[in-house]
Amino acid sequence: MADKYCSVENAKFLLHDVHGFEDILKFKRYEDFDKENVDLLIDSVKDLADKEYFPYFEEMDAKPAAYKDGEIWAHPQVKTIFEKSGDMGLTGATFDYDHGGMQLPFMANIASGYILTAANNAAVMYTGLTAGAAHLITSFGTQELIDKYVPNMLNGKWGGTMCLTEPQAGSSLSDITTTAYPQADGTYKIEGQKIFISSGDHPYTENIVHLTLARIEGAPAGTKGISLFVVPKMRIQEDGSLVSNDVKAVGDFQKLGQKGNATVHLAFGENKDSQGWLVGEENRGLKHMFQMMNGARIDVGLNGAAIASAAYFASLQYAQERPQGRRLNNSGRKDVSEGQTFIINHPDVRRMLFLQKAVSEGALSLVMEAGRLHDISHQSTDAKEKEEAHLLLELLTPIVKTYPSEMGRTSVDNGLQILGGYGFCTDFPLQQYYRDIRISALYEGTTGIQSLDLLGRKVTMQNGRAMMLLMGKIQETMKAASTYDEFKPYIKTLGGKLEQTQEILQHLLQYAMKGEHEKFLADANIFMEFFSTIVIGWQWLKMATVAKEALVTGNLVQPSEFYESKIHTMKFFYKYEMPKTAAAMEILKNGDFLTILEMEKELIM
Repeated sequence: MADKYCSVENAKFLLHDVHGFEDILKFKRYEDFDKENVDLLIDSVKDLADKEYFPYFEEMDAKPAAYKDGEIWAHPQVKTIFEKSGDMGLTGATFDYDHGGMQLPFMANIASGYILTAANNAAVMYTGLTAGAAHLITSFGTQELIDKYVPNMLNGKWGGTMCLTEPQAGSSLSDITTTAYPQADGTYKIEGQKIFISSGDHPYTENIVHLTLARIEGAPAGTKGISLFVVPKMRIQEDGSLVSNDVKAVGDFQKLGQKGNATVHLAFGENKDSQGWLVGEENRGLKHMFQMMNGARIDVGLNGAAIASAAYFASLQYAQERPQGRRLNNSGRKDVSEGQTFIINHPDVRRMLFLQKAVSEGALSLVMEAGRLHDISHQSTDAKEKEEAHLLLELLTPIVKTYPSEMGRTSVDNGLQILGGYGFCTDFPLQQYYRDIRISALYEGTTGIQSLDLLGRKVTMQNGRAMMLLMGKIQETMKAASTYDEFKPYIKTLGGKLEQTQEILQHLLQYAMKGEHEKFLADANIFMEFFSTIVIGWQWLKMATVAKEALVTGNLVQPSEFYESKIHTMKFFYKYEMPKTAAAMEILKNGDFLTILEMEKELIM
């Protein structure tokens, strides 16, 4: 196992120096926080991760959660993680004081979440999903439901899940058939099945609270007839005791990665005795659930960035310790009389390491950007600032979810290549990171769904206003960077990419205006690749500018090499990654849709 899995220094650099965390602390909700106590919290989280998360990362994979003898087994460390996270207030860190939370800024929660996820991405899902379920209750549930369930969910005694997917429906939520039958006492009998329920069952909390989508008997077809319910595994009696609520694990899914987290097939109401309580309004369950989805998609992006970070540090350590081959001399030959060199001295290995660094740190910066916008959109009292932050967050969220997931996997794949044959062996963690990160592109809407959302909805919303706002933010970064002559070639490159974006959108929108929506969206994935690379290029120019300012002013929190590395990695990204947009542009402007839209289906067989 590698010695290092994350960089607390980089997390603090992004939080404070790049994304202006102190500006977020001006909001009344966060008046009890300052830089010092947030940094102390981050350091405490790192200590917890070192002791309770990272040491069990490989063991939880080697001993995966599984369905045995009619029950779900999971690693015993899950119990400790629930308890420690509850004791430290981490499960409910962003919740209101009234609900037992810390009212921690979302940005700071991303920094702590990055550390825990990099340490053990499967373990952190148990408490993360519990927090997501509890947030739905506090957002839309009655005070009675909040009082009944949320305190024990946040203190680590109870778990929580989101139950959306069904065997026959998959991502098509309009086709769910789980049914809620109204009862005279205002409750509902729930009957149906849910699959792919992460953290869906385990023996380490007294109860598991399932936030479940179901269709009330007689409700309209499609998504307009879906409601949201609290359906606990154990029903609470009047005296506070718990009895079975007829929610049963009937199987599990053995997976490629994230094996430490139980992924469960649940059956509700096999004995006609599963009771549920309505959350929010009837037939508005999907709307309620999707209000939570933006946060969940940011979490998935964080998962990708954190796993890519952990894989980078494992690759870096290996490259610094593994002797193999010899460096070429000026004549282009190897001197076999010399001893072997460490592989980090080979140019191609350095290229792959810099790719890992560029992707993982660029992705984390984008996730932090989303965290800042989330805090502003929820806490600002300035209507214009609040609205613009909301629009920018809506536009960036599909990219935040997709880039760390897709390019994070490419990053880990390069790390596996650095290790060579050892990367394919279970003696080293790269193969596990590679398996673990693969699910990120599937969680909370596949890459195809995110790409359709970006191009089909977010780019065009309010007549392109969000895109114009983003262009303005990127131009602000370019203006700040122009202070330094060293950055002018990169500013020119980024400016050219913005012009290309406008050119591509003008080309694609002609199809939408003619009602040819299939053509408009046919290459949405390619547009995602194109535009997300530009967005990460923006993040790297922003990081490099802040680093340069620190070097010029001498206002250094870290050694000078830390800041020089940011500038160097930005230059790497602009040389090796930004040019890839040219190929994407060529595809996007090619009007030949015969290959995917007009071909005979037999040709694909």
